[in-house]
Amino acid sequence: MRIAAAQARPAWLDPTAGTKIVIDYLTQAAAAGVQLVAFPETFLSGYPIWLARTGGARFDNPAQKAAYAYYLDAAVTLDGTHLATVREAVADLGVFCYLGITERVRGTVYCTLVAIDPARGVVGAHRKLMPTHEERMVWGIGDGHGLRAHDVGEFRVSGLSCWENWMPQARHALYADGTTLHISTWPGAVRNTEDITRFIAKEGRVYSLAVGAVLDYTDVPSDFPLRDELLAQGKPAGYDGGSALAGPDGRWLIEPVAGDERLVIADIDPAAVARERQNFDPAGHYARPDVFTVSVDRRRRNAATFLDD
Repeated sequence: MRIAAAQARPAWLDPTAGTKIVIDYLTQAAAAGVQLVAFPETFLSGYPIWLARTGGARFDNPAQKAAYAYYLDAAVTLDGTHLATVREAVADLGVFCYLGITERVRGTVYCTLVAIDPARGVVGAHRKLMPTHEERMVWGIGDGHGLRAHDVGEFRVSGLSCWENWMPQARHALYADGTTLHISTWPGAVRNTEDITRFIAKEGRVYSLAVGAVLDYTDVPSDFPLRDELLAQGKPAGYDGGSALAGPDGRWLIEPVAGDERLVIADIDPAAVARERQNFDPAGHYARPDVFTVSVDRRRRNAATFLDD
């Protein structure tokens, strides 16, 4: 199967322009014979890059409140027009898509990884289990509903966002669901993908595809409340991509790519997974369900359950 990571520059907090970028890369992927393309974490509509550099934890601060309101307004919904447009493109082009989004649910934003099948539409919407550090100031905590692998060609494909790829239980759940190709999505940095990408490949005996964005503070819209503070940093934002691919033996097939905006394309072979599982299969012949009991709750969590006549 031919796969690709879309190492692209997002239209930060502009979901309409961002949707056009997604469709452009999907179109390029289809023209190159790609069957699956992955986009970075929260590519639509953007990673909260202001938090670490502008005192995001300042309580009751008017500028931080305004920044969050702006961020919330730019987030998309699962049943909204932006994802509907992407779904239509996926169906027309015949390319399976993993897309990181900022998902709006009333007054809360989730870091969500959406899996879109050309024939079946949205087959998965995984809300990040645990936002990392300052991310918890803008993202809600997700649930296990999206911990699922999906059939794409001869592969079963799974995905996690950023540092939740370091969560052993989350990885194990996906190994147990049969994944043979794992997607890790990132805001974009070689420093984030250079270790975990190969680790997942070798631990799971899977292909491990990482995808990150390219972004700088100059990409922030002129009317964003904290833009001037970000530009005053006098240093680059540090989002330099890092898209990469490791094979099921843990060796690099594509080392982390820094800086380039492009499709990172590779051909993968399911037989390579079978060969590496001869000596280790973490959720198969090397598992010990008689010793370790693992339960994964995949129910969607809601604030209330309403019982009506």
